[in-house]
Amino acid sequence: MNTTGVLLLVLIVVVIAGVAILFLQRRRSEALRKKFGPEYQRTVSQLGDEREAEAELNAREKRVRNLEIRTLKPEEQAHFVESWKRAQARFVDEPSQAAGDADLLVQDLMKARGYPIGDFNQRAADISVDHPEVVTNYRAARDIAVRNNAGKATTEDIRQAMVHYRSLFDELLQSNGTRTEEHHEH
Repeated sequence: MNTTGVLLLVLIVVVIAGVAILFLQRRRSEALRKKFGPEYQRTVSQLGDEREAEAELNAREKRVRNLEIRTLKPEEQAHFVESWKRAQARFVDEPSQAAGDADLLVQDLMKARGYPIGDFNQRAADISVDHPEVVTNYRAARDIAVRNNAGKATTEDIRQAMVHYRSLFDELLQSNGTRTEEHHEH
């Protein structure tokens, strides 16, 4: 085989390898987009680069895979459902305290399931791996809680925070094979 033939063969192999790499990268990107939903785009926007965002999302998956997420015992589930009902009932007379109770209850439920409950951003990142469809709600609830603590949230804002907390609460219980009985907010 002459030099031109070898160079042509090498060029063909390089082009095929490049196309294969691009195809695999697109497939991985699409899989992450599908898995993380709006969280994918939020991470891209936050980091400003798709590759960095994908590396972050992959790192989250690896971190959460190493956690010991467990199912709740029936008595633990019942305890959380009753605690939620109390927080929800408290909303009528003390909306701010009810939202605080809901935030703490979600943290307690996360902890009981095996999620670390360090700082909020890490909690949200961890939750985004298994529950990407509700992590946006969790962040929205947290933003309202911060405004509430500063005295800048309306009762309607706080009600919306309760709805957001409830969506994560339900998701954490559903992923355990149960669903809370009452789905309406006061």
